[in-house]
Amino acid sequence: MVLSAVVAAALAGHRLIPSLGGFTPVLESLLPWIGLAVPVLLLAAALARSTVAAAAALVPGVVWAAMFGSTLLRTPPGGASDLSVGTVNVGVRNDASGEAVRAVAKDLDLLAAQELTPGGPAAKQLNKMFKYHYPVSTVGLWSRYPLTRTEPLDVGMGWPRALRAVATTPKGKVTVYVMHLASARPGHTASRDASLARARALVDADPSRRILLLGDLNTATTDRNLRGLTPPLTDAQSVAGDGFGFTWPAEFPVTRPDHILFKGMEATEAGVAPATGSDHRAAIASFRF
Repeated sequence: MVLSAVVAAALAGHRLIPSLGGFTPVLESLLPWIGLAVPVLLLAAALARSTVAAAAALVPGVVWAAMFGSTLLRTPPGGASDLSVGTVNVGVRNDASGEAVRAVAKDLDLLAAQELTPGGPAAKQLNKMFKYHYPVSTVGLWSRYPLTRTEPLDVGMGWPRALRAVATTPKGKVTVYVMHLASARPGHTASRDASLARARALVDADPSRRILLLGDLNTATTDRNLRGLTPPLTDAQSVAGDGFGFTWPAEFPVTRPDHILFKGMEATEAGVAPATGSDHRAAIASFRF
């Protein structure tokens, strides 16, 4: 029963737990998976033939269902869309990055990419597929629509690993940010947290009616630190996705560091797509103006 109480408390009160030397961000990144403890607890209760223990094991199950049940039952709004976008970390050592982006981008209007090799296979392939493009260091944006007001951005790492551009679509302008934020490791999240704060400052200062933020934010959907961006932005997967939309690691995704955040539009659907050779899956979404 004590273990059941601990699991329920960890789920419901995770944001109240201090950092604990960097342990808490790991816990929050894997938060939905804590629900796997429930069947284990129920099995232990059955083996012990304890109805009290079984009842106690249901408590974290109820908490988990309250937190994540809607994610599994959600139906994407669907309907007509005006813009389809995606973001993918192609993998710096991925020799098949050209094939990765070709498969991901074929039906999209905008694609953001991270861990690019300047002039490498991914960039060359995307240049063939899109008329407009704006690469900056190891990140880039490719578009079927004209890109203006392009600028590189430093999100606190001392070199540009982000960019801003304005895409002029048939339905109006959209300001697009592409970011690859600092990495986070257990006990080492200060740089990531600082880059998140810088991203929030850029969004807050932007008067654009429509904004997209695409990229590898190195922050899970359930990480408390993502609250610095949502709001003011909305996570496309959280309102229009089918399921959790985990993107990393590609072979068996357990968390979602890759995000499509937006404001000023309506998300009609969101999901993930395989990216050949990368250790990330791509995140994709469609929007209606």
